[in-house]
Amino acid sequence: MEERTVRVGVVGCGYLGRHHARILSGLPGTRPAGFVEPDDAKAAAIQEAHGAAGMVRRRSVAELLAEGAEAVVVATPTVTHAEVAAELMEGGADVMIEKPVTATLEEADALIALAKAKGRVLQVGHIERFNPAVVAVRPLVTDVKFIEAHRLGVFVPRALDVDVVLDLLVHDLDIALDLVGRPVREIRAVGVPILSGKVDIASVRLAFEGGCVANLTASRVSQEKTRKFRFFQPDWYFSLDTQNRDVKAYRLDRFTGAPRIVEWPVSVPATDPLTAEDAAFVKACRERSEPEVTGEAGRAALKLAHEILASVSEAMR
Repeated sequence: MEERTVRVGVVGCGYLGRHHARILSGLPGTRPAGFVEPDDAKAAAIQEAHGAAGMVRRRSVAELLAEGAEAVVVATPTVTHAEVAAELMEGGADVMIEKPVTATLEEADALIALAKAKGRVLQVGHIERFNPAVVAVRPLVTDVKFIEAHRLGVFVPRALDVDVVLDLLVHDLDIALDLVGRPVREIRAVGVPILSGKVDIASVRLAFEGGCVANLTASRVSQEKTRKFRFFQPDWYFSLDTQNRDVKAYRLDRFTGAPRIVEWPVSVPATDPLTAEDAAFVKACRERSEPEVTGEAGRAALKLAHEILASVSEAMR
């Protein structure tokens, strides 16, 4: 049976939004309804690159909805997420919001409630869920006991509306919460501002109910970009480089004589994370199914991020 075509759109075509516009201009099973971008230069670039495919500038969310938008990516500044997403859902559209889901927990709660009341899909853009390295090991990580993560980036001024916890570390918080599947019982965090007025480097130790511990570090003032995870569970060790989409897995072999550690082959899919994320969103909209990253999952990562920031503030006193 032929799939129903979904009318798609983008609100906000900055650093990430322009890539969503590119992908949604040619994603199978979709047809662009347009995009909203207040900056004329950015809008002109999107129109020139993707206008022929139907990704045409609309002057407002209302106009985008009037053009039939059903599934819309919100990639505006964090402080505007709640207002933009609410207008879209009130107008009948499903929404994927770039992380963090909102600026406050109250805003997240309101959007989750609105999505339920209106029967709308609400997905949150935690893109690392769709990283091929993470996708490859996710079925194997069943009883994680220890997590290490290093997410380091060079300084860029585009994300200075939020601190490094909400800009970068939130990715790893979402992965840890998803893998562990248990509440956090203890947080110890430190962080400092270096080049901005907000926290630019942060390190956190999370203790989960059930015994798992996660040590996570994020920086946006490093000299080179690093994206690495290590997961440990009984008889298994996983090392992931999500930047280069590389996985190494090792397990304890107890079946061929004396116990020994052997490398376990892991097949990493050749997929683009952002394309996979957008495709999953459209699929959830078409099938009226729960998205891969729910509003509740986005809220959980946001809540933990705010708790970490409170711990950082306490440590800085």
